[in-house]
Amino acid sequence: MLQVRFGPPGHNCAGIRRRNFLEIGSLGVAGLSLSRLLASRAQAAPVARSQETSVVWLWLNGGPTHIETFDPKMTAPAEYRSVTGEVKTTLPGITLGGNFERLAKQTDKLAFVRSFRIPSSSHNVGCFWVNTGYAPRNRPSLGSITSRVRGPNHARTGMPTYVQMGRIGFNDDAPRIPGPAWLGKSYAPFTPSGPARDNMKLATKVSQLEDRKSLLASLDQLRRETDARGVIEGIDGFNRQALNLILGKAPQAFDLAKEDPAVVARYGDGLGASMLTARRLCEAGCGFVAVSLQGWDMHGNVKGGMNSRGPQVDRAVSAFVEDIYQRGLDQNILLVISGEFGRTPRINKNAGRDHWGPLSTLALSGGGLQVGQVVGASSAKAEVPQTGLVTPQDLMATVFHVLGIAPETSFQDPSGRPIPMLDDGQPIPGLV
Repeated sequence: MLQVRFGPPGHNCAGIRRRNFLEIGSLGVAGLSLSRLLASRAQAAPVARSQETSVVWLWLNGGPTHIETFDPKMTAPAEYRSVTGEVKTTLPGITLGGNFERLAKQTDKLAFVRSFRIPSSSHNVGCFWVNTGYAPRNRPSLGSITSRVRGPNHARTGMPTYVQMGRIGFNDDAPRIPGPAWLGKSYAPFTPSGPARDNMKLATKVSQLEDRKSLLASLDQLRRETDARGVIEGIDGFNRQALNLILGKAPQAFDLAKEDPAVVARYGDGLGASMLTARRLCEAGCGFVAVSLQGWDMHGNVKGGMNSRGPQVDRAVSAFVEDIYQRGLDQNILLVISGEFGRTPRINKNAGRDHWGPLSTLALSGGGLQVGQVVGASSAKAEVPQTGLVTPQDLMATVFHVLGIAPETSFQDPSGRPIPMLDDGQPIPGLV
């Protein structure tokens, strides 16, 4: 029996590990039409203008400080300045937080948004805003929208359209972290962890597996229609996804042993390995790869926290940016770095910073965007946007632009109403 494990690889704040299992066994119900199912899905999915562009969504889970990352404010009063100092960049007059010496040398390939506002200072509410463009309600995430538009798997390579490595969302409290919502479980991310990679290796002949694939028709239209919770439809889609993964390029894409050792060394372990994997997944046909780094909820000792997390981001992201430009992938792969909010501009009594939705920062690279610049400006103490306000909807519109998703894209909800995926967002001015 073939088994593929789906689910976030890490624990949540309560130490709970959520795992879902998919088993492709001996389905034997005959006389049902797989082609009818595939045809109906093909007719329902709008076609993206470009199937070869990808997004790598680097999520700094917990809410990164905007001051110690990309907006240091060293001329502000002492209690507002970056506690890690600053480092000069290749852009005249532009500095980054003191932990980002490598990135400072790559700023001609990066764009920084210093006027990003999120309408919440709550972890999961902020996650919803940034990942869906909307307040928490039954809305699909950007990755799930991409999967719905393009299909769950790349037509040529079999790669999953949407892959997630690491947790997005602070805990399991309401509202739940963003997902496919009513688009259906087939458009949830593929989340490889542990045994999943080993289980991508065939234990049987390809011809036998192809025969088994034809038996997916056992989940017929009638059964799906009577399954109000969407469980059967989800299993059907994930079975097909698992087979496409194993028969396609996924095993090779996840295998860093096939990468140039010098490149592996440049990226490093941990986050670096995830970012290198993300690049390989995009090259193999993934459309949206989310990578998450935990540990950004720095209510105390922000200097110590940044000295731990900052160098990881600095090394991994600088290697990624250099890599995609050297390989000529900068027109095809967009990197977005964000979190659910910024941090309070004034240092608190615990030498940390608390939640702050009124101002955050973004970093972007590649995607054919106009880089080597700073977009927008914050107030003198990094409290609010001063010029060039950017909203989650604007970020969403920018990603749509890169992926070739029409801004007027809409899908029918379970009641049959067409729901637009984007309301009033516009691509970030100056970037496109």
